[in-house]
Amino acid sequence: MKVKIKKGDKVYILTGKDRGKSGKVLTVMPKEKKAIVEGINVMKKAVKGNSSNPQGGIVEKASPVDISNIQVICPGCNKSNKVGFKVLKNGNKERICRKCGKELLS
Repeated sequence: MKVKIKKGDKVYILTGKDRGKSGKVLTVMPKEKKAIVEGINVMKKAVKGNSSNPQGGIVEKASPVDISNIQVICPGCNKSNKVGFKVLKNGNKERICRKCGKELLS
């Protein structure tokens, strides 16, 4: 299965504790079928002091969200939707919005 979400996309969260929120995709992990979204699924972790963080303490870190739980927000119609593909005359594929048909740029 090909991952239809790319780094830089604005996405809408469908399920989980952050349902209804939106954010920007920071990283996509296609083998695990997960993505890290800015400000979504933030976990707190206790860390020991080290050279970069001498005090230590509790650090907030975004953890991955399953790709099946997010949808791309189309910049044209400003709604979350499924991603479609369109083959151009020169053979290249482009991602399109299934609702309005406009190209999705990342």
